[in-house]
Amino acid sequence: MKQNSQLSDVLHVLLHMAESETPLTSETLALAMQTHPVVLRRLMGGLREAGFVGSARGHGGGWVLTCSLDQVTLRDVHEALGAPALVSLGFREDRPECLVAQAVNDALSGAVQAAEAALLQRLDGVTLATLSRDFHQRLLVRGAHPRRPEEHLHDLH
Repeated sequence: MKQNSQLSDVLHVLLHMAESETPLTSETLALAMQTHPVVLRRLMGGLREAGFVGSARGHGGGWVLTCSLDQVTLRDVHEALGAPALVSLGFREDRPECLVAQAVNDALSGAVQAAEAALLQRLDGVTLATLSRDFHQRLLVRGAHPRRPEEHLHDLH
């Protein structure tokens, strides 16, 4: 089963953007996600609507952060992406006639709801600033120096 990595990918991109002093193109950011720029632009649409990012066209244009890192939680970003399912536990049948399947589905759906509620609560307690501080701490431990994101998109992974 393919996992949905949109939240992880977008958080990765947002941290690269936070490190940049200039706008970053879709092509540059797509490198960080190892995807096509069109995919990146689709994901960034929800972030733009939420007021987290903006874009400018033309020479020197690209994506920029328009929010304070300490004001945006991982839950905020998750919701800006359309709140995709956090737990992907499937059911054998959606509307079973079998009473056993009904009992199984009720138990599993209750567990999934509880797990998602716990995950959302945890995501609500972590800001983009928290991730940025962790990144900078890892840079210090590694002995690396902060550079423009396009210079370290690959060597910091």
